[in-house]
Amino acid sequence: MAHVTLKSGYSELVDRLNRFPQGAPSSESLYKILSILFSEREAELVARLPIKPFTAPQASRILKLDLTETRKVLEELASRAILLDTEREGETTYILPPPMAGFFEFSMMRLRGDVDQKVLGELFYQYLNVEEEFIRNLFVRGETQLGRVFVHEPVLSNDNALHVLDYERASEVISTATHRGIGVCYCRHKMLHVDRNCDAPMEICMTFNGSAQSLIRHGYARSAEVSEGMELLQQAYEHNLVQFGENVREGVNFICNCCGCCCEAMIAARKFGMLNPVHTSNFLPVVDESKCNGCGKCVSACPVEVMSLVSANEGRDSKARRAKVDDDTCLGCAVCVRTCSREALSLSSRPQRVITPLNSLHRTVVMAIERGNLQDLIFDNRVLWNHRAMAAVLGVILRLPPIKQAMASRQFKSRYLEYLITHATY
Repeated sequence: MAHVTLKSGYSELVDRLNRFPQGAPSSESLYKILSILFSEREAELVARLPIKPFTAPQASRILKLDLTETRKVLEELASRAILLDTEREGETTYILPPPMAGFFEFSMMRLRGDVDQKVLGELFYQYLNVEEEFIRNLFVRGETQLGRVFVHEPVLSNDNALHVLDYERASEVISTATHRGIGVCYCRHKMLHVDRNCDAPMEICMTFNGSAQSLIRHGYARSAEVSEGMELLQQAYEHNLVQFGENVREGVNFICNCCGCCCEAMIAARKFGMLNPVHTSNFLPVVDESKCNGCGKCVSACPVEVMSLVSANEGRDSKARRAKVDDDTCLGCAVCVRTCSREALSLSSRPQRVITPLNSLHRTVVMAIERGNLQDLIFDNRVLWNHRAMAAVLGVILRLPPIKQAMASRQFKSRYLEYLITHATY
């Protein structure tokens, strides 16, 4: 196994990545990926960096390096989109993003010659699409997930539009972002290197706000005006791509324009649909049986295979078919509605509104609580013995049976959750 032969810095980095709520299950493929993206020394240093945002002086104290050397290390990592760097009140703040959505994707968001992207793409395919444990951890652990689907806006009726909040519109995210970056679609780029890509547009991956600012600065995305963002969104609509974005209301950092064949979120939705791996929109398609002729266009267009043709039960024509929606696994993207030429499909609000976390901090904390590793987030950089002890105690509490866990930790979790959300600088 690679993790036996490679030096300990990579093992420490894997442990560090598994302090994120989503985790990165250890495997030979993962170690090979990390050995391409990080030197051994970089892996060892990154393994010691905080989960939460930090400055160069803070990193200097943690890494026990002088400030000049620390800045050099951080700037080098940011230049390769391993760290994201943003300006906050005149000072640069750094953060290590999780593997996804994070430095896995960033490594394939532009064509580059400093790494072998064919080998990297093949390894990503093996780790994500063949081995699957990473994807299971990413998409089906807990109730709160990384991403959500935006409804296909052009098909909204006037009545539908009354029920769509601003943060549920991809167009609103584009128009209100402080920065907009456009890059190569990681999923289709990866599939290109294993001869499995489709012909959907490649340069259509969108990042926003602080993430876009960092990726643009280091050449992993190009800056775009609102008008170009809207044009690309229209292009995505025309190719029946699904807008899959960060599962937050404020400060959305990415929107991918996903096809059903290449994109990880859509593949996960097909494989694990009953486990709700992706937060849906607040709509469901409804079939008007009087208008549906069973042509099957909606079935072909659905990226997650929740549309099917069933018997229309018409006595005169035993072969007559009509479309049927699997409400339990439908994403509510409304791509099917766009493809129906007979206006037999329309949108209806879901019986229960889907809840979207406030921001990335809120989502991360809730995910950590659900996955049982809130202690890793609260006691980040466990340098002091009492922090280590408290982390161990909290870890035990969060792994108790649900009833006992609620009794033991309700006050503790609520106090820290409120404090983190109201005081953190994410």
